Amino acid sequence: MISRLIGSLPKVGIRPVIDGRENGVRESLEDQTMALAKAAARLIEENLRFPSGEQVECVISNTTIGGVADAARCADQFAREGVEVSLTVTPAWCYGTEVMDADPLIPKAIWGFNGSERPGAVYLAAAIAGYNQKGLPVFSIYGRDVQDAGDSSIPEDVANKILQFVKSALAVAQMKGKSYLSIGYTSMGIAGSMVNPDFFQDYLGMRTEFVESVELIRRIDRGIYDHEEYEKALAWVKQNCREGFEINETPYSREEKDKQWEMVVKMTLIAKDLMHGNPKLKAMGFGEESKGHNAIAGGFQGQRQWTDHYPDGDFMEAILNSSFDWNGIRQAYVFATENDSLNGVSMLFGHLLTNTAQLFSDVRTFWSPEAVKRVTGKELTGLAANGIIHLINSGSTTLDATAQQRDKDGNPVMKPYWEITEDEAQKCLDHTQWCPSNKGYMRGGGFSSQFKTAGQMPVTMNRINLIKGLGPVLQIAEGWTVELPEDIHTVLDKRTDPIWPTTWFVPRISGTGKFKDVYSVMANWGANHGAISYGHIGAELITLASMLRIPVCMHNVSEDQLFRPATWNAFGSDPEGSDYRACTSFGPLYS
Repeated sequence: MISRLIGSLPKVGIRPVIDGRENGVRESLEDQTMALAKAAARLIEENLRFPSGEQVECVISNTTIGGVADAARCADQFAREGVEVSLTVTPAWCYGTEVMDADPLIPKAIWGFNGSERPGAVYLAAAIAGYNQKGLPVFSIYGRDVQDAGDSSIPEDVANKILQFVKSALAVAQMKGKSYLSIGYTSMGIAGSMVNPDFFQDYLGMRTEFVESVELIRRIDRGIYDHEEYEKALAWVKQNCREGFEINETPYSREEKDKQWEMVVKMTLIAKDLMHGNPKLKAMGFGEESKGHNAIAGGFQGQRQWTDHYPDGDFMEAILNSSFDWNGIRQAYVFATENDSLNGVSMLFGHLLTNTAQLFSDVRTFWSPEAVKRVTGKELTGLAANGIIHLINSGSTTLDATAQQRDKDGNPVMKPYWEITEDEAQKCLDHTQWCPSNKGYMRGGGFSSQFKTAGQMPVTMNRINLIKGLGPVLQIAEGWTVELPEDIHTVLDKRTDPIWPTTWFVPRISGTGKFKDVYSVMANWGANHGAISYGHIGAELITLASMLRIPVCMHNVSEDQLFRPATWNAFGSDPEGSDYRACTSFGPLYS
């Protein structure tokens, strides 16, 4: 397990702050304060991993922090050790602004121990006031129930907030300094593929790298790829990628299909090399090409200039976004079809928060119960009874979305790659067929994955949109995948693009506003694409968005799950309005 990206993985810094008065007071608190810090570190390290599989590492300040000198020594230690997330803990009163973490770019939180013997809550309130006055947003963590002075355990509500904060803060830290790789540029007038460098720089701290699509042709024609891996990949494809049905009136010949397979496999190898580099290329004499672009996410323009002449990127995108390929089970890539960088970022958010592969889909069609009854003669039941949304796209959806992985109780899930078994990966492949592309859409050929998501899984759809005069906003819809009876699925699926992968999605509805019903969710979605993650992660997405200063314009997360910096409370009593006002006031994290 090793990260593909250049740079050390970010660490979490634990800051045990303490009452600085010596000759009895500070000394009496040393053990308890350090015990809280160690307990927080254990909680984080035992529960969190990076998408690449490594365990999250915590760094505890060498000493407790009782004043500004101790705070400066801690900051120096953290800088040397690669700390990019800050969690302050204390059971007692401390000198608020003297012990604070003043780095404006590091996400920060304070856990003020709820105990009656010492005023940890009083320090927490004073510290929050100081951070707010200085314009340093900080998350406030305070347990509901009073604990005894010697109790170093972490209550469940506190643990949940610590983990939610750290997961989101680590996502911020992992994006910083990395690249979005744009292969080609604008696809068919899709606004999200008009990659906006200012958004990436100001809000995410990321670079934008641009490579013209002709680079793929140059590398193919000149053999700038790992030829040994190519032979291995092509053999694996022939064994594991079953060809599906073809809808073209004049089918491709066997020779044409074989040439297309060779092309799309090479495209996949080259896209990986462009993102992360490949030392084997240097040995071949291509030193510059061997370095890659340190891309944490990327996208491929494809349509139309490429796909009118060459095989499409559907295979490349689907395989990259899956948790396995010819080299075995591995971390999924984040790779957007049609170079929709905003959906690519949305996928990246989900990947960093869940460590799992992501779906890229068109939010294609709302099917009302009445419409389904009209065209199929059948009624929707269960979770689907109030209508469904058809998620479908020719390219980027991961094969993990076949839902062939299982938890310990036998339920369909999508797992971090290190939990996926060889048998589960093979089942995902076996439940996928690769259909020759529609010549009307993809004149250059290629192969689209074709499957339907099996079973019911909790999922979260999200999407970043850029609004002129406002900036980025985030949309979130938690819900479930549903598996329709075959006689309903077949009729509905054939009315769209039957050679593409289908996921039937039902958002959780509330009866009011944008989640009044399933139709309202579809009608209020702000783009043609959505990024879908396994699990209900709306709360984590909202926390992450607040760290980046991106307001959330649509979500169905309960109010008691909202966790934003404490200063958001000063911007009004309505959570959505205060979010907008706070994000506007503080501005983009890196601006």
